[in-house]
Amino acid sequence: MRIQLGRQLLDRQIVDVAGRLVGKVDDVEFAIDDEGYPYVAYLLSGQHALGRRIGGRVGRLLVTVADRFSEHRPAPPLRLPMTLVAQVDSAVRLRCRADGLPPPPVEVWLRRHLIDRIPGAGRASG
Repeated sequence: MRIQLGRQLLDRQIVDVAGRLVGKVDDVEFAIDDEGYPYVAYLLSGQHALGRRIGGRVGRLLVTVADRFSEHRPAPPLRLPMTLVAQVDSAVRLRCRADGLPPPPVEVWLRRHLIDRIPGAGRASG
């Protein structure tokens, strides 16, 4: 799959096979093939990946916030192998379902320390 990173990949929505939003492409990770050519191996999503890509004070702030609201420091970005990508058009469409992917660390922290403490959260009403 031949693509232009800045125009066709970065900042695109990532959508699972059922059409559910997974996140945005915040950065990419390269690898080198047997012939010495670089290729995009992983799509990275999350505040930590975006902060590193942006750099400067704003980038460091994003990384710090991601680390603060994460159980594991540094907060790992969601790493999606390119083998999971079915198509790149107005969004990056995956071959798998979102519930099979690891949850974003910030969302895990927020659920555990904030959402789950709200009375009735996570419980069926009735």
